[in-house]
Amino acid sequence: MGLTPEKHIRINMTKQIPLRLILVVPFVIQICLAVGLTGYFSLRNGEKAINDVASQLREETSNRIRQQVLVFLDRHYVVNHTIAIAIAEEHIKLTDLQVLQQLFWRLIQQNTTDYLQIGTPQGTSLGVERLQNKKIVSRIGEAANLPNRRIQELDDQGKPSQLLKIQKFDPRNRPWYLAPIKANQPVWSDLYISASFNFSSVAISLSEPIYSKTGKFLGVQNALFRIEKIHEFLKNLKIGRTGQTFIIDRSGNLIVSSVIERPYLIKDQKLTLIPAIKAENPIIHSTAQTVLQKFGDFRNVQGNEQINFSLNGQQQFVQLSVIQDTRGIDWLSVVVIPESDFMAAIQANTRLTIFLCLIALIVAIVLGIYTSQWITQPILHLIQASEAIANGALNQTVEPANVKEMGVLAQVFNKMAQQLRESFTALEQTNEQLEQRVEERTSQLRETLEQLQYSQSQMIQSEKMASLGLLMAGIAHEINNPVNFISGNVIHIKEYTQNLLELVELYQQEFPGDNVAIEDKVADIDLQFLKEDIIKLLSSMEIGTERIQEIVKSLRTFSRLDQLQTQGIDIHEGIESTLLILQHRLKANSDDSAIKLIKEYGNIPLISCYPAQLNQVFLNILVNAIDAIEEFNHNQTDPKIKNHTSCITISTTVINSKWVEVSIADNGPGMPESVQKQIFNPFFTTKPIGKGTGMGMAISHQIITEKHNGEISCFSTPGVGTKFSIRIPIKSF
Repeated sequence: MGLTPEKHIRINMTKQIPLRLILVVPFVIQICLAVGLTGYFSLRNGEKAINDVASQLREETSNRIRQQVLVFLDRHYVVNHTIAIAIAEEHIKLTDLQVLQQLFWRLIQQNTTDYLQIGTPQGTSLGVERLQNKKIVSRIGEAANLPNRRIQELDDQGKPSQLLKIQKFDPRNRPWYLAPIKANQPVWSDLYISASFNFSSVAISLSEPIYSKTGKFLGVQNALFRIEKIHEFLKNLKIGRTGQTFIIDRSGNLIVSSVIERPYLIKDQKLTLIPAIKAENPIIHSTAQTVLQKFGDFRNVQGNEQINFSLNGQQQFVQLSVIQDTRGIDWLSVVVIPESDFMAAIQANTRLTIFLCLIALIVAIVLGIYTSQWITQPILHLIQASEAIANGALNQTVEPANVKEMGVLAQVFNKMAQQLRESFTALEQTNEQLEQRVEERTSQLRETLEQLQYSQSQMIQSEKMASLGLLMAGIAHEINNPVNFISGNVIHIKEYTQNLLELVELYQQEFPGDNVAIEDKVADIDLQFLKEDIIKLLSSMEIGTERIQEIVKSLRTFSRLDQLQTQGIDIHEGIESTLLILQHRLKANSDDSAIKLIKEYGNIPLISCYPAQLNQVFLNILVNAIDAIEEFNHNQTDPKIKNHTSCITISTTVINSKWVEVSIADNGPGMPESVQKQIFNPFFTTKPIGKGTGMGMAISHQIITEKHNGEISCFSTPGVGTKFSIRIPIKSF
């Protein structure tokens, strides 16, 4: 059982999409996709940049720590070795403690070290130390006073000024004295408590045995280094916002930390080192645990290593670096930087991106609704007026809309409606006259009346064709390029209008009453279907009109399709429209850097030319220049590209008041002379197969020389660039 026309129309209506929805939804979707993808890739690129920056920062920080610690340690070796040589060469005598005291005082004054001391097999000793309050004291254990030594303050001349204390002391049982004797070479001692006033300072000592020229053991020279100096250095070292660093030995014991002033225990003048794995600081504890899980033992860490781990849901970036010298130092420097130090800005940008997305979405919806109402309101008025005319209410007018094309369409519609009203008025008057004549005259006049009615039918047809011609002329005048798009719909409009006028004609013949013939005609042309289908046609025409506006707006200046003859043209306008089309090729992207555009426009008059063809020449030359620059950059290393700014220079000038010259130059690879000679030959190209036909420059040469009676020249120097010069004669117009 088939569908009736009424049911078919209702089914089609349910499948139609409102024009307002078509205008709003795609626009909103495009905004959401564009902003969403931009935010997503911005976040991903930000995270990648953070990882790179964090890796560089922790590596640079670790290198700086290692270098600074080695500087601290090497300085003590130089001082020790210099003193040992002076004593071995007998330039200084061990028995002359006053001379040694003056020497030690001067070295400490020069900030070479904080504590120098020497001990002999006889138990005598000398130590000069800078205290934390900047005062310098000496500790002298002379043979006459053993096992006691005097602790006295030194004045600004290095001479004793005040006796501070007398203390029992034997250097021969101190770690700094025993270690080099056992190793028979300069060696760093283990960490120990310095025998200062209260045994509260932890230090290591670089000790060197001293032998005479005959090989006799004379004593041990020692330079003390307080570990607190490394702590102060690490404490003042800025590592992100909350980053920290620490140093451990190969057994995993903490030596120094940037956040813990004393990462060890001192009790009863005994030093106890704390393993990093047992540290109360969660970052130190977790870092040590992660290192052991990956390497098994701290001794297995060789060179520089980077690892990451998570603590309380936060990613931690870790850099391990080995600190070694040839005198017994073998430590690990550990730098820890929380990811949160870098993510604050990224998270703020993410929140801002989401906020901007919401704002953009709201603005897009509001603008879409407003735009759809602005566009569809005139169409609805036109539809309502058309339906009213179809129902016999000919006294209809449509207010011109703000949209130019819709305003023209409304004017044409009003003119057509006016002509229809005038035609119906004339027909009514003629019918009244005919009715009077029918009453007065005989059957002979009936034949004349029939001929007159036939003439009336022809007049209606003529009026209909004239009105339709005005409508088509108005649309064709305002919308030239999209005629192929709407021509298919115009045929249907013409056919429906023809049927409508035939119905009006039949209505006039049978006026004023209804009859069966009119009802049959209404059913024959399916008037309801015509009213519904005209809505579809107008919607299709509207979509085509919008598309035409977009195309004409971006390409009309460039294509000049409405200018078939030569006329006065601003050549700068054509150049700018060509550059607009190629803008995406000039900007920087992931593969190519940006191409700098230099414009040197002169004051040139309007010239008589074929603008579309001349713009084609500009396009061919600019595309070749961009291709040459990109190929040249692809063949260079990154540093060379960085130092080489790609650019295209466009200049215009007037030559001898007779010619307009346009020059387009690039700083690409240039061309050899053999290529320059063939550049304007048809089918000659230097591009790979599939990327060029070899006809672009040949066509450009033909357009300039034959169409414009001008000149086009090419000048190129390999390694410097290429320049095209175009000359067009100035003609009156």
